[in-house]
Amino acid sequence: MEQERMEERKETIYRFICDELYVPMKAKEIAAVLNVSRARRGELQEVLDALLGEGKIGLTSKGKYIKSEEGGLVGVFYAHPRGFGFVKISEEEDDVFIPEASVNGAFHMDTVRISLLPESGRGRRREGAVEKIVSRGTQQVVCTFQASPTFGFAVPDNPKFGRDIFIPAERTKGAVSGHKVVVEITDFGGAGKNPEGKVVEILGHINDPGTDILSIVRAYELPMEFSQKILNQAGRVAREVSEADLEGRTDLRGWQTVTIDGEDAKDLDDAVTLTREGEDYKLGVHIADVANYVQERSAIDVEARKRGTSVYLVDRVIPMLPHRLSNGICSLNEGEDRLALSCVMTIDGKGNVKDHRIAETVIRVDRRMSYTSVKKILEDRDADERKKYEELVPMFERMEELAGILRRKRRKRGSIDFDFPETKVILDEAGKPVEIKPYDRNVATKIIEDFMLIANETIAQNFFWQELPFLYRTHDNPDNEKIRKLSAFINNFGYTIHIGQDEIHPKELQKLLEKVDGTPEEALIARLTLRSMKQAKYSTMGTGHFGLAAPYYCHFTSPIRRYPDLQIHRIIKDQIRGRLNAEKILHYEKILPEVAKHSSETERRADEAERETEKLKKTQYMEERLGEQFSGVISGVTEWGFYVELPNTVEGLVHVTSLEEDYFYYDGNSYELVGQATGKRYKLGQKIEVIAESVDRIMRTVQFRVAGEE
Repeated sequence: MEQERMEERKETIYRFICDELYVPMKAKEIAAVLNVSRARRGELQEVLDALLGEGKIGLTSKGKYIKSEEGGLVGVFYAHPRGFGFVKISEEEDDVFIPEASVNGAFHMDTVRISLLPESGRGRRREGAVEKIVSRGTQQVVCTFQASPTFGFAVPDNPKFGRDIFIPAERTKGAVSGHKVVVEITDFGGAGKNPEGKVVEILGHINDPGTDILSIVRAYELPMEFSQKILNQAGRVAREVSEADLEGRTDLRGWQTVTIDGEDAKDLDDAVTLTREGEDYKLGVHIADVANYVQERSAIDVEARKRGTSVYLVDRVIPMLPHRLSNGICSLNEGEDRLALSCVMTIDGKGNVKDHRIAETVIRVDRRMSYTSVKKILEDRDADERKKYEELVPMFERMEELAGILRRKRRKRGSIDFDFPETKVILDEAGKPVEIKPYDRNVATKIIEDFMLIANETIAQNFFWQELPFLYRTHDNPDNEKIRKLSAFINNFGYTIHIGQDEIHPKELQKLLEKVDGTPEEALIARLTLRSMKQAKYSTMGTGHFGLAAPYYCHFTSPIRRYPDLQIHRIIKDQIRGRLNAEKILHYEKILPEVAKHSSETERRADEAERETEKLKKTQYMEERLGEQFSGVISGVTEWGFYVELPNTVEGLVHVTSLEEDYFYYDGNSYELVGQATGKRYKLGQKIEVIAESVDRIMRTVQFRVAGEE
């Protein structure tokens, strides 16, 4: 009888792995998807071991289970505009390179089964060939339409898509040449045959204001509008805090409280308080209690979970929650009672959190401060500004003091600070970029950053040790091979990093960045260091955050714009109110793995869309300035030329073929372009005058030439 049950379990698990396991998973991940209780995970492991022994499934070097179908691996195909591509099998493993001749009809983002090519992976990058397209990853594509008398062609905006799409005349929806359109693919074509599709939406003409950004929004499938049902639900939310809302809450309305944000911020979801108690600081981080107004499984919650995050594009914000909530009752507006979830910490002079309390509270913000005002008070010592906010100045000075202590403590343990300048794009009413400049990172922005970090760490540590289901923000250790490559690269510049027992401590990378600070090679080494690290993600396992050198970390401070924050607010509130019973724990254990996975995916989608809109506006800005001369710094050198970054963060390429005064070759040892006859050198960090020569609207790139070169 036991043998029969074992065979049944094996058949169920095997069928799941064959039918559903497109991405390799560890045993605990399979258990979460199949809703296997902790008590029965030993049985699951027994089944997996049996299937592995029979050769029916495979196991990667990272301990993840995979299909064993004809020795193939399954992953997602990422195309390159030049025709080749890469297949990502899992987060932990290196991508597999797919030569153009072995793509076999796969398109960008398709799930594919591949086989590894002979000799692949033996001391070099693994190469493979697509054997089967498991599922198509792209059904709709944003394109520029080109009409002809009897049919049309749609040219995809994304160069990774690779091929134009044939549109029959009866399926053009009336589009004309120059229209931006959304095309649904009806036939993916094949050898010698283009894909075929139909126009399902006309976004506007390529020259119409706003069409360029809207095209990116559609390309990334970012949901813009809220349904009427959701808007109606948001409309029923109270506009003010009622007496009933205050029941069971700690009243902190008497505490001196401020918000500090950018001048144009509308959704104010964090406020801070700070006092001194003897030698200790008492820091309060108060976060809008969004979970009080967004009930789990409500229409608003389902939509927020789907969106995952707010998206901040250069000309608009696509919010996770309706404005009625994010700019209204959930925004910590000056002078108004607001419900909050507060983390109040007692911190000693060395930056150690001696004690903390997490509570449901009601607060009232005294002043809505801007980063600019606080900078004027603390950094510029502006007399007028200090007079205007004189009752708050002592608290701001304490904040600067405590933030410095917390920052020094983080640096001491090895926290890495990548201080790349972010870009602020100023647009006119027609959406044209009129100014591009780096965001100002000053004393005020650092104060809020430091306070949010310590609150996130404190909350994460609290729940980690309670062993309750939770959502963590994790950042895994870098891949050993990438770190070894980084080590070899920086040796050329005379730098070294210590790698102990196949692992590196974040302090080593922090020390490296301190050494290169202010040197010509700083920008390149900092970027290569960043690329050697893995992406941060959301996880149900509290494995720590490498970049912050933090053993515990989560996202607690922005529930208006990040779904994971909203999700853990619910867990915290259930725990505070004694509702985290066995049934609730089981519920969270069931849903959190998918919330973590989906939130990580939507975050990456938002980041990519934000980068693309920024690149687009930089290209448009430089297109209006062709022929103009600029001062810049060489930020990268390759065999095909060198990249120049301007003070406003615009970067462009000087192609080697434009250097007509000499034949220049690439010196791989010194990372320089060297003139064969003249010995002239172009190297990292070198200041240089360039002229904007051309832009590529499709690729969103800028090309320079050296001033004086014709």
